[in-house]
Amino acid sequence: MQPFNAGPSHSNRDLIGRSHDIEQPSFTWPNGARVCLSFVINYEEGGENTLLHSAEEGDTHAESFLTENGVAPTVLPPLKERELSRESSYAYGSRQGLGRILRLFKRYGLKSTSWSVGKAIQLNPGAAKEMEESGCEVGSHSWRWINYAGMDEEKEKEHIERTLTTLQSSTSSSTTNPPLGWYTGRCSLSTRRLVYEAYAARGLQSQYYDNDAYDDDLPYYLSAPTTDGKGEPMLVIPYTLDVNDMKFGISPGFSTGRQFHEYLSDALRTLLQEAEQEGRSSILTVGLHCRIVGRPGRFAGLEGFVREVVGMQGGEGREKIWVASRGEIARFWREKFPPPQQKSV
Repeated sequence: MQPFNAGPSHSNRDLIGRSHDIEQPSFTWPNGARVCLSFVINYEEGGENTLLHSAEEGDTHAESFLTENGVAPTVLPPLKERELSRESSYAYGSRQGLGRILRLFKRYGLKSTSWSVGKAIQLNPGAAKEMEESGCEVGSHSWRWINYAGMDEEKEKEHIERTLTTLQSSTSSSTTNPPLGWYTGRCSLSTRRLVYEAYAARGLQSQYYDNDAYDDDLPYYLSAPTTDGKGEPMLVIPYTLDVNDMKFGISPGFSTGRQFHEYLSDALRTLLQEAEQEGRSSILTVGLHCRIVGRPGRFAGLEGFVREVVGMQGGEGREKIWVASRGEIARFWREKFPPPQQKSV
């Protein structure tokens, strides 16, 4: 399948993709698995909006998104003063939630990936070490957990560089290179181009992988998002906003851990059924946040799903599911489906 050219500013949309059976690649994941399960931990605590950062970062209001206050703060005018209860609720994620989630995956020997906000790691560099020691791959989640839409291009460029530098210096496995996975979340029209250029400047454009997409169940390539269209194709591994604990903080969403567990199970069951009946392979990504699913009541739902998955791996479903980090997925895909050769940047 030839890379789609979305343009450097997303001027083109691909609404077709692999919608026709003829475009579905025929393959299995390692060990003959048909479904790849990707757990992603979003580490954002300390990188959210707060007037505590007003002098250094220019913040103008308190955080209003994905808090314990529900949807009300998102529809009211931004609070132009510090909101200590929200800051404290976020801090729970770094103080308790992260460790609880990492211990769960380590206990069952499951790989995971973290989208780590640069500012959050700067404020708590020990978190990156904790992730690595638990077998969690560290990936980039931009410098701040904010909306980058409309941000000045030079400022966003600076944020990207600060992220790569901070994460590289904080992770033992990345002493030579920064983490190769990138996810911003709330992007500007320039984000992909700027990130691609930052990795290309380091000679890593053929190794880094983008995750700012939600439009497929499998990885794919896009043409280089450069102004002149030249460069090696960019690998995209779509992320998720539906199989995601963020729905505890928006409406309609999850209210209990049981609802979360049920939704995860239904998603996995659907993909396994498609694999059995149609021979389709796919990825199921599960998005997690330390301050959200790290709370005991919600955590029970995640733990229940993990036990379900481990039970499948230990029985007759041993070869149905491959639990992998995003980096492992990227390396597998590039080896199995190399990108078409193009001129380098």
